[in-house]
Amino acid sequence: MNILKNIKRTSDLKLLLPNQLTQLAEEIRRLIIGVTSANGGHLASSLGVVELTIALYKVFNFPIDKLVWDVGHQAYAHKILTGRRDKFYTLRKSGGLAGFPKRTESIYDAFGTGHASTSISAALGMAAARDIDNEDYKVIAVIGDGALTGGEAFEALNNVGALKKDMLIILNDNEMSIAKNVGALSSYLSQIRTAPEYTKAKKNLGNFLHHLPKLGDTVYKTAGMLKDSIKNAFIAGGLFEEMGISYIGPVDGNNLFELINVLQRVENIRGPVLLHIFTKKGKGYIPAENKPDKFHGIGRFDIQTGESLSSPTTVPTYTQVFSKTLLEMARTDKDIVAITAAMPGGTGLTPFAQQYPKRFFDVGIAEEHAITMAAGLAAAGKKPVVALYSTFAQRGYDQILHDICLQKLPVTLCLDRAGIVGEDGPTHHGVFDYSFLRHIPNIMIMAPKDENELQRMMYTALAGKAPVVLRYPRGQAYGVQMDKEPQPIAIAKAEILETKGEIAIVAIGTMVYPAVEAAKKLAAEGIFCSVVNARFVKPLDKNLLLKLAATKKFILTVEENVLAGGFGSAVLELLCQNGALQCAVKCMGLPDQFIPQGSRKELLQMNNLTAEGIASFIKENIEINKINPTGAL
Repeated sequence: MNILKNIKRTSDLKLLLPNQLTQLAEEIRRLIIGVTSANGGHLASSLGVVELTIALYKVFNFPIDKLVWDVGHQAYAHKILTGRRDKFYTLRKSGGLAGFPKRTESIYDAFGTGHASTSISAALGMAAARDIDNEDYKVIAVIGDGALTGGEAFEALNNVGALKKDMLIILNDNEMSIAKNVGALSSYLSQIRTAPEYTKAKKNLGNFLHHLPKLGDTVYKTAGMLKDSIKNAFIAGGLFEEMGISYIGPVDGNNLFELINVLQRVENIRGPVLLHIFTKKGKGYIPAENKPDKFHGIGRFDIQTGESLSSPTTVPTYTQVFSKTLLEMARTDKDIVAITAAMPGGTGLTPFAQQYPKRFFDVGIAEEHAITMAAGLAAAGKKPVVALYSTFAQRGYDQILHDICLQKLPVTLCLDRAGIVGEDGPTHHGVFDYSFLRHIPNIMIMAPKDENELQRMMYTALAGKAPVVLRYPRGQAYGVQMDKEPQPIAIAKAEILETKGEIAIVAIGTMVYPAVEAAKKLAAEGIFCSVVNARFVKPLDKNLLLKLAATKKFILTVEENVLAGGFGSAVLELLCQNGALQCAVKCMGLPDQFIPQGSRKELLQMNNLTAEGIASFIKENIEINKINPTGAL
């Protein structure tokens, strides 16, 4: 009998017997592994919390009670149990289920997620709203030990302790195993601490001591100090207790029945509670258990072997080129240091960390701290390189502006996964960085057309003494020949790739090669275009752009960024300020909306950011602007 197929509503789960719950966990794991092997996704973390998810739905009454998943890449079992099992095969596909909780997708998704360290803040807000409305429901936040390193999580914990709202925080610790002696002691302590009688006895004892004449307050304070000393000595949660949050655990998060028992007891405790559980990342799938980092976020893979199904290639990714180039530069420049925020593997800094451990800093999920720390290193004479995903750099905006650029400190921000990233969807697309960075004074922004230009830009950035942002995409590069001795690029100098016709395509970064291909397609039809690789979003090549405006009838800018405030906007501003808008100027980029999930290829085609899309756009504008398509420069 298939248990999962008979779960039509979350209330059905509450009727299952213990052996049926165990079978349900196995069936959920098989479904997650099967779909993720075909679609890619966040496998290891989702497998680790299957028992937790079942236990939560066994004990609590969702969606009346509210469940907030931090980051959300562990929410696959949650999606399966909340009416989305039949659509689970569409996970991360265009038009399918999102890879993260999404409020518009289900009433069970109480809060949309995708970036780390937000769950406690959101849950506290929900608890506050509940109390304002005099309602009665539980609010639960599930946060991983990695996300707990984020500053926002600590800010929220501090506020939780101050407001004393009735809420449950589940700390999912999946980095350490539970030692038997610690686990047994913790389980025993948890049983006592969650017993209603124990909670009542603590309260009654406090009231009794307070009312003793004269000595009552002194005895109460002394007893409290003794209690705190014992607690801090034997219980790992002393920090949380000091913040005013009751700590329970650690508990085996993969022991379904122990979890249900503890959650049933916790449900009756009022005030903020933190339940500390240990789970095994990749639980139930040996390849993921053995290599949880590899299976944290993975593409398509063979279920039997766990090996990737991606076609082998000798063409490097942009991340690999960044990694190799930084290593080469660090060998001869001892002032180069590298920083990342919990992403040494994803950003390509693992080899640097292994070779130069004293010059490498992984600060955890703390982008703000990473950026200001880099500013401190730069102020002390070092050359810090901060490697982040573009989407996560958004979290450090104030630090980039105030701590780096205001002081004109030589920090190089390398923004990986810039532009459209694909199946992770709108929370992970890096399509806003041109817009939120280019208006900051003292900053330089570069985007390479290929991997050779990436390494040259790295040499350019580290040769200077000012803030630099270097932006490059996810995935494979082009396989172009690499310079053995890379030379820096002249500041604010674009590259002219073609000089024909009355039309000029000025492209930046990932859009340069599609622009070149578009020009070839148009040339075959007798429509000739000049093509410029802008290289710099800031500072722009002013002289070249003014020359194009004076000699062309139509200029088209192309970028893989939102149009609002992006590269095209910068070009328009420059031409306008210099009275050079005598020619027609159009901009291609991403619209003023959040880009959905889908493959990178699908999303680029959807937004016409392809050679075909660029060529079609130009042909449409030839008639509108009465351009002579065969005119010479």
